[in-house]
Amino acid sequence: MELSPHGLSAFRGLLRLRIKAAELPGGVGESRASHPEGFGWCEGAGKWCDLSLLCCLFAEQRQERGGRMNVGTAHSEVNPNTRVMNSRGIWLSYVLAIGLLHVVLLSIPFVSVPVVWTLTNLIHNTGMYIFLHTVKGTPFETPDQGKARLLTHWEQMDYGVQFTASRKFLTITPIVLYFLTSFYTKYDQIHFVLNTVSLMSVLIPKLPQLHGVRIFGINKY
Repeated sequence: MELSPHGLSAFRGLLRLRIKAAELPGGVGESRASHPEGFGWCEGAGKWCDLSLLCCLFAEQRQERGGRMNVGTAHSEVNPNTRVMNSRGIWLSYVLAIGLLHVVLLSIPFVSVPVVWTLTNLIHNTGMYIFLHTVKGTPFETPDQGKARLLTHWEQMDYGVQFTASRKFLTITPIVLYFLTSFYTKYDQIHFVLNTVSLMSVLIPKLPQLHGVRIFGINKY
């Protein structure tokens, strides 16, 4: 069993205890050699006791108390950018933000529905390109010796592992939005070209073959 720091300190503290004879199971005067490995000798009590079991129980209680006390404290990730898209409710919040943007644009007078859908798609893809594929580094202080300084958010996600759930979600979302926009713009030529170029600008950088690649040295430093 692997113990946490709390469990380890509990284990050490428990070994220092002298357990009374009346509280111990088993008989008196048993020899040290008669007991199997994993049992500890309680000096001063003259009896054997299953310290391994007591240690595990005590460590679990300490871990539970420590877990309750540490709610809301700092995370354990070296770089929070790697796991931010795996946070609880982040996908739903992302979709709701797109819906809110669309509603706000719809409330603008004298703007047609096709234009609103194209604006929603363009604004979303522009924001995605900037925050996922242009901005590098992390806003958090990380002990990674500056390794994340030259990586975009997309390259930091899931420690660079490809085809994870978060990466698939962020790839499918602009595609779904593109199809909806094309449908509501009735495949108008101008809207179609704008939306297609916008879609390609956020899909091509997501290809595994382009992970860490800087075409013509753009955005290298």
